[in-house]
Amino acid sequence: MKDKVREKQHKICKLNLLGIGSGFLIFFTLSAFITVLVFALLFIFHGFGATIQDYGKVLAGLAIFENPFLWAGIILIYFTSAYLDLNSKVLGVVFCLIPIVHLAVLILLIKVSLREYKTEKRKLEIADNILLSDKCDTRYPILLIHGIFFRDCQVLNYWGRIPYILERNGAKIYYGNHESCNTVKKSGEDIAERIREIVEETGCGKVNIIAHSKGGLDVKYAVAKTGIAPYVASVTTISTPHHGCEYADFFLGKMPVKAKTVLAGIANMVFEKLGDREPDVLAAVEELTTSKCNELDRETADFDFASHGIFTQSIGSGLTYSRSGILPLDLFSMFIRRFDGPNDGLVGLASLRWGQQYIHLDNNRRRGISHGDMIDLTRDEVPGFNVCDFYIGLAGSLREIGL
Repeated sequence: MKDKVREKQHKICKLNLLGIGSGFLIFFTLSAFITVLVFALLFIFHGFGATIQDYGKVLAGLAIFENPFLWAGIILIYFTSAYLDLNSKVLGVVFCLIPIVHLAVLILLIKVSLREYKTEKRKLEIADNILLSDKCDTRYPILLIHGIFFRDCQVLNYWGRIPYILERNGAKIYYGNHESCNTVKKSGEDIAERIREIVEETGCGKVNIIAHSKGGLDVKYAVAKTGIAPYVASVTTISTPHHGCEYADFFLGKMPVKAKTVLAGIANMVFEKLGDREPDVLAAVEELTTSKCNELDRETADFDFASHGIFTQSIGSGLTYSRSGILPLDLFSMFIRRFDGPNDGLVGLASLRWGQQYIHLDNNRRRGISHGDMIDLTRDEVPGFNVCDFYIGLAGSLREIGL
């Protein structure tokens, strides 16, 4: 018995190290793309006025910062992965020394390691499928919808510890699997297709949707405009800018067209490499403006969620003191306060209300509860707010009303 326990602990430890290694490589890859972005910005704003020394300083600084993540990630993956053979490992090291080419190699290594992490983690979960309770065993499964600039990922799960604790308490969890940055219309259509797929494959009839940030806007469009209303039991939006972000109007209005085009082009390339089929960063950000959100409200005004038997609610929070949250949301909060007033680090409190009821969370602490805290972004304990307990209560309340 002790040998089996020890063997399982070894597998879990090895799997966790594989996940950490994958995370390091993901961070390095994103950082490398950011390096390209920094050089592009230098050229846009300084042109040939920036000296070779300027570019050299930026490159050297980023290399010193990035390289430890690269090699730590490779070492962790090489010593923990069973899916990578010796030839792949040797070729990986060789090509990782070649600029630009190393990004393609890293993406391949990340895909392999993520697939292994997901597969082996699922095996362990099945082997240890012991429920803590049935508090979250809702009549209909829960569909989690992520916000802008993120994708559903097993290693760096957008929802942190939340899906695991919900499943351990009886919930059936699915993910939207939509792209990270696109228009509300395109994302909404993708989500609608995902809902049809879940209902058809499982025979569950309907789903309870929990959507965070821009995901709430995508869901509003999906339910109101794509014909999936019969398959939706409830919609809960978390930290969603239903009435837009005034700072987004300001920022997009002030930024030069050339800068927007260049930055959006670079960002689109990054998200395409990360798995998006047709990323449109600029269009996705524009959807967060007050004008676009008002346009969405007008477009969906003739659809009554309640008359279609869909329970709707919105949930929000706020940073009590602008510099009390986590970077970079605390810095954003100070800037956003000038336009949108009190906010959660990304969305003004006045923009959060929607649906049949609004629930505002307050931990009565100097720090407050940020936009990221609501999805367990940092996997950290927030004073006065237990995010896992909150979601257990949320699922439990849906169960109590028969959903």
